[in-house]
This record gives sequence, structure tokens and C-alpha cells, in this order.
Amino acid sequence: MPETIEELVRQAVAAAQAAGDLPAFEVTDAGVERPADTSHGEWTSTVALRSARLARMAPAKIAEAVASHMPASPEIEKVEVAGPGFINFYLATAAHNEIFAEARAEGANFGRSDAGHGEKVQVEFISANPTGPLHVGHGRWAAIGDSLCNVLDFAGYDVQREYYINDHGSQMDVFGNSISERYLQIGEVMEKEGLDLDGAVQFLIDDREAYIADEDDSAPETHPYMDSFNEKLGGNSYGGDYIITLAREFWDADGDRWMTATEEERAPEFRERGYKLQLGRIKDTCSSVRCEFDNWKSERSFYVKDPETGVSPIDATFAMLEEQGLLYRTDDGALWVKTTDFGDDKDRVVVKSNGEYTYFASDVAYTWEKLTNYDYEINILGADHHGYIRRVQAVGAAMGFPGKYEVLLGQFVNLLRNGEPVRMSKRRGTMVSFDELIDEAGVDATRYTLISRSSNQTIDFDIENVRKQDSSNPVYYVQYAHARICSILRRAAGVDYAEAERMGMEAVAAKAVGPDPDLALLTDPTEAELARTMSKFAELVAGCARDRAPFRITHYVQELASEFHRFYNECQILPSDTRPIDPALSHARLAVCDAVRINLEVALRLIGVSAPDRMYRDAANDNA
Repeated sequence: MPETIEELVRQAVAAAQAAGDLPAFEVTDAGVERPADTSHGEWTSTVALRSARLARMAPAKIAEAVASHMPASPEIEKVEVAGPGFINFYLATAAHNEIFAEARAEGANFGRSDAGHGEKVQVEFISANPTGPLHVGHGRWAAIGDSLCNVLDFAGYDVQREYYINDHGSQMDVFGNSISERYLQIGEVMEKEGLDLDGAVQFLIDDREAYIADEDDSAPETHPYMDSFNEKLGGNSYGGDYIITLAREFWDADGDRWMTATEEERAPEFRERGYKLQLGRIKDTCSSVRCEFDNWKSERSFYVKDPETGVSPIDATFAMLEEQGLLYRTDDGALWVKTTDFGDDKDRVVVKSNGEYTYFASDVAYTWEKLTNYDYEINILGADHHGYIRRVQAVGAAMGFPGKYEVLLGQFVNLLRNGEPVRMSKRRGTMVSFDELIDEAGVDATRYTLISRSSNQTIDFDIENVRKQDSSNPVYYVQYAHARICSILRRAAGVDYAEAERMGMEAVAAKAVGPDPDLALLTDPTEAELARTMSKFAELVAGCARDRAPFRITHYVQELASEFHRFYNECQILPSDTRPIDPALSHARLAVCDAVRINLEVALRLIGVSAPDRMYRDAANDNA
């Protein structure tokens, strides 16, 4: 529709100029946009305001001249001039309702656009260390990152999803040593306590729970193994229950093979196998919340030398920077990058004086790889990484890619239960895991809640509220609207739930609506409101992609669901014994139902939430 109005405005300007009502000037942009107040029409043109200087006329006079020469169009009911020079367009009923036919025709592609023009964008998100389970904060980055990728793809960008695995450095040794020590303790408990493997594992878990409960260390005799674990590793350890579970997997696979091995023999085995096991768990968690990655990028890969050249990606990146005069060495032999030349608050060291690479060294190589392969890079990080942004953007600029590295900072999640904070203990060694949250609240409710606010806002996640199955829970409210529509379409088609599942909802809807519904019959204000809202969807998705704001989808589906419920209450859709309805009007309203169903399903899919066709699985009840 904006393209149609743009053309009408251009024709009107040309006609007014030909008639001598306007001087000659070129219209580069008719300024067609949606007015903030829908009582001023569905669309407005600011061409008069934009052309006032060129025409040397008051905007209001230009607007009057353009409006008086506006060509007739079956899609436009009336044109009015308002304010200082706005030209407002009111759509004809048929044109207004065409959005329902458009949604039904486009189906799963309703709202898809080419706003991104195929621009190659990589989105890196979560990227938690493979040394423990994902926590609730990581879950938020998963929801935001995956939803943003869905939106970018739908808006015409070429998107790659990447998880950066921080699998290099001392933390991997600490991780392996933690598993190794727990493995030895399992063997010790089995021998000393006369327990089998299951009993020994539970013994250590109980020992750890006693340690957690004994916050003032008044009863050390209740947790000797946890104390020994901390003493042996000097507090430089990973202490969660998952470490005991991983150690148990070594017993399952190898028995007591490693009990008599030296520490040097155990270390690489427990580090590498433990790493693979934990990474597998992380991948499983991501899959369980419908978050899949195109690539899992290993940090270690940047240190691997090419067998032919003998040069690693880090070495190659540093050679490129040195060639550009962006590296220098200090008297102690340390190697630095001149990031201050590109907006950083200080230069950054990449090789220490002892020859060891810093953590930032692989970041530099990673940035080079990303920015040379993609038009744009988006990285989603926790708010505690705020200080990291400037240095990476400075490196990107130094490499010749200013403004192409973008960081979205995700604020944290306050976990509540019935309004009270869920108590965390530093002695636990872990936060509440994302898996635990999913188990309690479910995938749909968890994803919807975690994406429901801007990434730069903190979220209060009340587990009990999120689990509620009533209209106070936004995700339930939206899903119920979709399920209600499916129930209406099943009744209209004369099929039960089992038959509808065999047919599929598209076939059920086609049977219910029938061919060529007369959308001109839709004149109720609630129908007009639904049409107005749905006509904004493609524009909304493109804006979500442009502004990196997938949370707006949740606002949209709540608005659409609310408007549908209002339409359902105000407009009779199906005939009953006491309330007949014109069949043509009924079919038109069923077309509205189907269009809203499609829109809700598409929108929910963009944020990784399912659109159920039934909220209750009782076969005797088909009222959604």
C-alpha cells in the first residue's frame, strides 16, 4: 500500500504542476508513513513539508494543491489535508481488508521482506565456557540471539549463527583437575564406605549439600570430602554437582582404570573427555530450547599452525597488523596493539613479556576472521562485559572495518518465586541452571519471558507466574488465541480434533472458509482494527531486524491476541440454533480468523515459541 500511495502522490504533484497550481520541483521522496494517530487515516504523506523550500510555498498550500489533483483510486476512500501540511489517506474497506487475503495467500511467509538485501551478518551469542552448565543468564542470551537471527533472516539478511567455544587456557586445566579429583573421591568412598558406584556418587552429593548448608563451617565433620576437594585444588576448582556426575561417567566407561594413574596421565584425559562431555550437554540444552547454531567455533583453532606454512591464524593476524604499523613491543618484550589510535582508552597487550599469549590475542584473530567474512558482526554479551566493547571495536577499526562490529549487552535475570528472590549461595559453585528453569517453566514460557523485554533491561522472571495457565500469563494468553481460532475453524469445517490433525490446519481452514470469501462484508470496527494491526507486521519485523529488537514481537502478538479476543466477543462468527448469521458474512469472518491464526503462528515462530492448536488435550472437549 505505501508504494501505491507514493505513486498517487507523484501523479498528483505532476498534475498540479501541469495545471500551474505548483511550481516545478522534483519529488525525491513522498514521505509516506503511518500516522501516530490512526484517526488521521491509515497513511500520511509529508511531501508538502519536504517540498516547501523547493516550491517556496507554505506546506499547507502545497498539500491542498496535491490533494485537489489526487487521482481516483478504488483503494482510497478519501484524502484529507491536516495540520501544517499532512496529506492523510483513508483506505476503502476492500483495500483495508485485503491484508486478510494476503496473510492467507502468503502463509508461513506472511511479513517476510527483503529489507536486509542479503547482507551477510554473523550473530555470535551465548559462548559460555564449556566448563559447566548454562545458567539462566545464558538462557536469556539464547532466547535473544536465536530470536534476533530468526527476525534478521525473515527480513532478508543472510544470517550465520555462531557459538564461540572458549576451550583454550588455564580454565580448561582447572576443569579437568576438578573432574579428576571427584573421580578419585568416588573410588575412595566406595572403598572406605563399602558402597557401590551409585551409593558413592550420592554420598558425595550429600556431602556437598551439607557443605552448602553449613555456611559458617560450624560442622566440618558433615562435609569432609568437599573440604578435601577445596583444600586439594586450593579453591581453584569447579565445584557443582555436575562435576560429580561427569566423574561418574568416567567410572561408567573406565571403571577404576585411572585410580593408579599419575596426575600427569590423568590430566589430559580428564580435561579433553570432560570438555567433550560438557560441550555435548551445552549443545543438548540449546537444542532443547530450539536454539541451533550454524557453527561452533573453537578458540583453540586460532593457535593451530597450518601444516604447510607453519603459521597459525593468530600469527597471520599479527603479521597483518604489524605490516600496518599497529603493533609495538615494550622494553620487557611484551607485544601491544595500538588500539588507542582507534578510540580505546588504552593500548592492549596480546603477548606477555614471557612469550605467553593473552586472552585478548585470540579475540584479535577472531575479530579479523569475522569481519573479513561477513558484512556485519553482532555479538551478544552479558552486561558485565561492558569494558570489553571498546577494545574489540577499536581492533575492528584498526583492521579497516570501522562500525562493523556491534555488541548488544544483555542485562541479567532476577529469578523470583512468588515475588521472592530465589536464594543463591556462593558455596554452591553454580547458579540455577537453564535446564532446571526449563524443566520447571517449560520451553515456550521460558523463551517468551526471556525475550519479552529489550536486551538492555533487566528481567524479573517469577517462576510461579510464568508457569500459570491463565490470561494473566502473556504467553498463555497469546497461545490461547491461536488455539481458540483453530477450534473455531475445526467446528466450521465439521471435523473433530483427530481428523484435523490428519488433515493439517491449512486444509481445515480451507474447508471452513470456502472459496473466495467476500471481505467487503467486514465493516465492524474490531475487524478494521485487526486489519490495521496486521498491515503493520512486515514493517514491524523489518524494524525489529534493523534495531536488533526482537522483543517487540511479544508486544505485537499480545496486541493481536487482544484484538482477536475483542473481535470474537463482538462479532458472531458461526451460526447457532438461536442466532443465525448470513453464510457469506460467516465465511468472511472465518477468513479473518484464519489470517490471524497465520499471523500469530508466524510471529511466535520468530521468537521460538510454539503455536498450539489446542490448549487442552482432552478429546471430549474441543473448545480450545
